[in-house]
Amino acid sequence: MPDAFRAELNKEIITKAYARWAPVYDVVFGPVFEHGRHAAIEAAERIGGRVLEVGVGTGLSLPYYSSDLRIWGIDVSEPMLRKAQQRVAEHGLNNVEALVVMDAEHLDFPDASFDVIVAQYVITTVPNPEAALDEFARVLRPGGEIVLVSRVGAEAGLRRTLEKWFAPAARKLGWRTEFSFQRFSQWAKESRGMELVERRSMPPFGHFSLIRFCKESGLPKEDGMAGAARAVA
Repeated sequence: MPDAFRAELNKEIITKAYARWAPVYDVVFGPVFEHGRHAAIEAAERIGGRVLEVGVGTGLSLPYYSSDLRIWGIDVSEPMLRKAQQRVAEHGLNNVEALVVMDAEHLDFPDASFDVIVAQYVITTVPNPEAALDEFARVLRPGGEIVLVSRVGAEAGLRRTLEKWFAPAARKLGWRTEFSFQRFSQWAKESRGMELVERRSMPPFGHFSLIRFCKESGLPKEDGMAGAARAVA
């Protein structure tokens, strides 16, 4: 299955798609995904500490995090990150430590670097979702959480048929319409030390879910950052 999906989506397609979305992303997706963004932030704040937001995009979430959290944001799209950097400057967000261009499947951070990994509307847009989730788990400290807001595909019925019909067009826009919840649960079962702790329906129309995974405690926490990432000025 992952090989088939890699054939459908690759980094070049995604990067070009989100460069096109950058100028209008806030207007098109800001209100639609507002509820999911706030739910993810609330989940992250229950854990606290250092947060990595994967697919931070134009930084729509950044002003809403508590100022005592330390935020790193990454995205594959440099045009999107430029808008995020402008938002950080406009709001004086001193708790945002860095915004960097980085691939979700190859995170340039040491193991156990973060207390929370937040990825909103991201997993269905990467070429290999399981590889990205593996990286999230690697850089997450023991006792920390992965907080996802993600589209979950229908298992049957009319919506399933419509998702299959729309799939080719969706790939050109940079995402998948078909992504079953079984892939999330199967990843958790196969991943060492990760536990699925919540799935909650999110608007619009219940097509999205807040999904939380917790990493088992018992290992020492590591701190610090790797320095090879390319920052956006």
